[in-house]
Amino acid sequence: MKKSERYEKIISYFSEEMPVAETELDYKNPYELLVAVILSAQCTDKRVNQITPPFYQQFPDVSALAQSTQEEVFDLIKSCSYPNNKAKHLLGMARMLTAEFGGVVPDTLEELQKLPGVGRKTANVILSVAYQKPAMAVDTHVFRVAARIGLTTRAKNPYETEMQLIRYIPEEKIPLAHHWLILHGRYVCTARKPACDRCGINHLCNFFEKKEKP
Repeated sequence: MKKSERYEKIISYFSEEMPVAETELDYKNPYELLVAVILSAQCTDKRVNQITPPFYQQFPDVSALAQSTQEEVFDLIKSCSYPNNKAKHLLGMARMLTAEFGGVVPDTLEELQKLPGVGRKTANVILSVAYQKPAMAVDTHVFRVAARIGLTTRAKNPYETEMQLIRYIPEEKIPLAHHWLILHGRYVCTARKPACDRCGINHLCNFFEKKEKP
């Protein structure tokens, strides 16, 4: 099967079966989403969603967070992974937003990546989810699933995966496709034991085809 055909069929499947696909992080605005995404690094969305309500209550906006201390931030996020680093990043992010961006979360990749704790993946999540821009954030789920299915070929890192995906996925579908791959990887195409028997695209999947060969 040609790669373009595989993309077309997989996009068609998800468009029909999962027309609405959204982040599982709780947020109300770009500031809250940025906080949640920074916290979500190597941490489950479930845990982040437990941490953020009291966090948003104490720091309802960028200005409030910028005026806090690292100790105050740490105390609210200590149940997540790497709380020391994340407290430092959150405080630095808020102070830079206040000093350089007027307290507004920017909507460009270049500006977002200037913020402490914000790499390319996090920046793309903000662009895609908060601003509905055609940005493909590649986390471990996206990287794994895209390679397994056969959407990417010999991609050595998230950037190469991102470039291959946006080459074939129509621009208007990219924000959705990001969630399709994440949710598929989280609940069906899991890392250790993919549930191929209940996968709706197993007939389009490189991994399944090789697995079924005698």
